Amino acid sequence: MWNPARSRLFALHVRSYANVRRTASQSLPSASRHMKTTAGFSSALRHLGPLSSSFQHSHRADKRKHQGARSMSTEMGKMPLLSVQPSRGLVDEMFQIVIMNLLPNQKVTLQSLHQSEDKDFWEAFGHYISDEHGTVTVSKDESLGGTYEGTEPMGLLWSMRPVPGSRSGLRLRKKDVLSPMVVHISLYSGHISEGFSKQTALATSVTERWFIAPGVQRVDVREKGVRGTLFFPPGPGPYPGVMDLWGGGGGLVEYRSALLASHGFASMALEYMNPNEQKTAAIDASYFEEAYTILRNHPKVQKDRLAMLGLSFGGVVTLNMVAYSKIIKPQCCVCISSSHVVPFEKSLFEIFEEMKRNAHKMCVNGDNQFINRNFFQTIPSDLNLKVDVGKIKCPLLLVNGDDDDNCPSVESAEDMKEIMKKAGNHHLLKVLTYPGAGHLIEPPYTPHIRASNFIFHGGDKVVMVWGGQTKPHAYAQEHAWKKILAFLQKHLYLSSNGAVKARL
Repeated sequence: MWNPARSRLFALHVRSYANVRRTASQSLPSASRHMKTTAGFSSALRHLGPLSSSFQHSHRADKRKHQGARSMSTEMGKMPLLSVQPSRGLVDEMFQIVIMNLLPNQKVTLQSLHQSEDKDFWEAFGHYISDEHGTVTVSKDESLGGTYEGTEPMGLLWSMRPVPGSRSGLRLRKKDVLSPMVVHISLYSGHISEGFSKQTALATSVTERWFIAPGVQRVDVREKGVRGTLFFPPGPGPYPGVMDLWGGGGGLVEYRSALLASHGFASMALEYMNPNEQKTAAIDASYFEEAYTILRNHPKVQKDRLAMLGLSFGGVVTLNMVAYSKIIKPQCCVCISSSHVVPFEKSLFEIFEEMKRNAHKMCVNGDNQFINRNFFQTIPSDLNLKVDVGKIKCPLLLVNGDDDDNCPSVESAEDMKEIMKKAGNHHLLKVLTYPGAGHLIEPPYTPHIRASNFIFHGGDKVVMVWGGQTKPHAYAQEHAWKKILAFLQKHLYLSSNGAVKARL
């Protein structure tokens, strides 16, 4: 359990977060693991409750530099001031944007601009009118147009989209969690919707969005055939552990695990599917059991307080493992946009073969984009054709969007509820369904993408439709993340025994 001595570690002042660096490798229980530690930044970590942390900024010089970053005169010598606070923070932390020293009732445009690690530019913008004091407060004032409308404090992030002329099918994903997502927020005169690069900004501020908090440790795992990354909160531990699984796009995706560690959980980002590697097909239940064992046996992990979290196909794996494995016995599990109608007993090869046999069920829309949910057709009534979730013995949280074009997650959740009712374990189930949300329910303020490039196992490249509408999808991501953290905290930190009776 969390204790005051451990939580005090989150209150230490540390050096500038701009100095985040990879440290020299250090030996761990396995010689194939290498630890990398992030240095801190010029702020104090404050813990929110017993587990999570947020960034505070205490240096006035940094604030003055931030507020006065690159401004120019509008009229009669007035200098517009653009404040974005905090200037450095976790990606799931809200920021406050305030503009001062404008003329009363002045029309202005706020634009956010980010260059991804793939060198593509993403932007969002909102149109505002200052009040009688010449001030705009984004958390209180409405955007009258742009990529978002209404009072949306974080609209400049979640409504980001590739700039005009960009490559098609893009999706914004962080690869290197040891570096920040740098966003330039600029103020322009008038209400403009294009040609920002040809305009001169009245003021510009730079904000850093981090997936990893100061002191969080990153550990490469290359052990017994398992490929992944472990993230540990600051301090000696031990901490509750989460095995984190992404979907069929494959690769090693670390950013959610890094964020979980920033909220007090030891987390393993597990790579189990790579479209460019044939050996992926040979992966079976034993691979996930070995990964779970590595996480459970680590000295910084509480072996009796573990969870599984999976999105899309990662949720399919989670349901299969929790229902049938004799080794994987978590205290709770979370499945996002997934289904129980894809059971596998031997290896991923079975799934790939099944997909080939049913490829004709997938449809293509007028833009030549693939809609995968038709692959499942209807939910089978035969329990042998789906995961018997009646065997699940731990609390299960299902997170779904009702505009999911990739998976019948809502229908699957309804069927799982019926199965669990008959089995007598439905009290363990909690379902969150979000109107207008699509398949890719990610951490808060991640830009919504309705369709993006996707590579099937074997190398076939398509544009996959994920579904969702931008504003309701953004709301779903923000709300669901809070619920997921609360669910994990309740069942991993606050419960007094493994057979958790409490509900979310």
